[in-house]
Amino acid sequence: MATLLVPPPSPTAASPRSSVPPTQSPPIKLPSVAGGGRTLAEYAQFFALDVPALKNRDVLDVAAGPSSFVAEACARGIDAVAVDPRYGSTPDSLATHVQLDDASRRTQLRARPELFRRRAFASCETAEADRRSAAQRFLTDYETHFVHGRYVGGALPRLPFFDNAFDLVLCAHLLFISAKRFELEWQVAACRELVRVSAGEVRVHPVCGADGKPYPKLAALRRELRADGIGSEVVRVDYEFFIGSSAMLVLKKGTS
Repeated sequence: MATLLVPPPSPTAASPRSSVPPTQSPPIKLPSVAGGGRTLAEYAQFFALDVPALKNRDVLDVAAGPSSFVAEACARGIDAVAVDPRYGSTPDSLATHVQLDDASRRTQLRARPELFRRRAFASCETAEADRRSAAQRFLTDYETHFVHGRYVGGALPRLPFFDNAFDLVLCAHLLFISAKRFELEWQVAACRELVRVSAGEVRVHPVCGADGKPYPKLAALRRELRADGIGSEVVRVDYEFFIGSSAMLVLKKGTS
């Protein structure tokens, strides 16, 4: 991804891949969803990624939060970009959000320990240390590379990117894990938008709610997408941090 020799953008600055200036975008009401920092290694597990094969490919991480995937991916020659409603905030403001989310996540772990399988980690303490390390790596990279368009402010169901802009689009821990916050209509619109900006696959993880129960409207969602010529497949992955999180939904345009 080429470095842009431009002055530092304002908090609403568009990505070089942007198709719509943010000032023309309609207001987007997206509930705040707490998210923890996750590493490239964890992404590789729950998205079943072949990381070396992604070198020189364009990859978008949607609702990325404080994950270090993009920082680590770019260091490996992957042209990765992250988009999140909070991007455009100052690094200090983001650091505050990270601390609040970290406290919220630890509360959830203590409140419902029976939900967590932690197959990717030896213990909850190991997982939390990994999350904090990833978030710190993100904050450092954000401070340096926001001005280069690596981190873009935006939210589903309308992303500020051209059609077919990315070879692979990823979306973790948003659509289904927070399904109670979104109507089916929003879920369908979000999936259509993820497919719109992808020239290849879209991978969404996990396909369950925060309680580990399967997303109850998955069949209806897939029917709606199939009517638009978007194919979908539920694919098992070798990962399960919490119960039910061992599958992803793969979307492709032009299939049924």
